[in-house]
Amino acid sequence: MNQASGAARRETISANLAVFRRSESDRADLRQASVALCLLTAPSGLALLITRRARSLRSHAGQWALPGGRRDPGESAEDTALRELHEETGLLLSADAILGLLDDFVTRSGYVMTPVVVWGGIPPPLLAGAASEVCRVYQIPLADLDVEPELLTIPESDAPVIRLPLLDRFVHAPTAAIIYQFCQVALHGAERRVAHFDAPSHLWR
Repeated sequence: MNQASGAARRETISANLAVFRRSESDRADLRQASVALCLLTAPSGLALLITRRARSLRSHAGQWALPGGRRDPGESAEDTALRELHEETGLLLSADAILGLLDDFVTRSGYVMTPVVVWGGIPPPLLAGAASEVCRVYQIPLADLDVEPELLTIPESDAPVIRLPLLDRFVHAPTAAIIYQFCQVALHGAERRVAHFDAPSHLWR
């Protein structure tokens, strides 16, 4: 991807996010968190920065995740996303990299997760997660993620369970729902809601 085409894609994504009518959660009783959807430019096109959680963690070990975490007192959703992105991947970006926000997603584990879309541009030669919860950082081509998700039914929930195939395993909600909404809204200009999607019951904790 050359500089001109990268700038054009950034402009299109920014424009789509600017007209998107974001849905905000009013659940002030839940813990507030942010995740970063960080777009990188590569010769083959745009890629999304995704981490693999460490296998030593007590919950959600080894799963795919977007860089993110709990909001510190006084932080905005955007500030948290940029801080967590730096802590987990080593990529340091300023506020002018922010392209927009997607819908808040209320998780089964008691968080209100705010997705923040940021432009990372050409990444450094190596991105290594410094945070203990990250074991590896991946640059996944958007073409591999911009697909129709698989929707499953489970006896524990009336809501459809969403998942996206990625390499050797699946991406589940909330990450799968957020990535799906990003592709629909930012790439295709569609106003797609995902708050109704669920995760498998073993991931509810």
